[in-house]
Amino acid sequence: MTDDTSPWLVVGLGNPGGEYAGNRHNVGFMVADLLAERMGARFKAHRSRAQVVEGRVGPPGPLSRRVVVAKPMSFMNLSGGPVTALRDFYKVPAGHVVAVHDELDIDYGALRLKIGGGDNGHNGLKSITKSLGADYCRVRFGIGRPPGRMDVAAFVLKDFSAAERKELAYFVDRAADAVETLIVDGLERAQGTYNS
Repeated sequence: MTDDTSPWLVVGLGNPGGEYAGNRHNVGFMVADLLAERMGARFKAHRSRAQVVEGRVGPPGPLSRRVVVAKPMSFMNLSGGPVTALRDFYKVPAGHVVAVHDELDIDYGALRLKIGGGDNGHNGLKSITKSLGADYCRVRFGIGRPPGRMDVAAFVLKDFSAAERKELAYFVDRAADAVETLIVDGLERAQGTYNS
């Protein structure tokens, strides 16, 4: 049963290691880093093979929500193991799990929030869905399609272009706002505000 006292688990998807830090595929990590910064907390290693931060989002008082922000330290295609371990450790209901990830089929910087659905070829989502089932929330961060005939795998593992980087901080900030709105005000309100 989901209630207002149940914790939330926000999982930013990405690949560990400095060589991946600026990749399009790592935008989930970027959003997780900003959420941690807003909470004034530092990531710590957790036995689930993830880096975690615990804190609260929302205004002080009854609307404040307990949140665990995590970055799995497995590679993207093995995200399901750490996410399941965290869900079990923190006793998070399925409806309170939020995956923040890159999305090829949405224009760069656009957001779409939803619950459930397919993985659309995203290996991180595929792994989480295999472990948890599909009924978790997704904050989909548009990265657009690769230009010309560029291979999709090569595109997602490339850094954002110089032109994209000019707006990246704004879009990451907006995605973090969307996550907080989802947690505090619910999916419908967040979709109405941020789905573009």
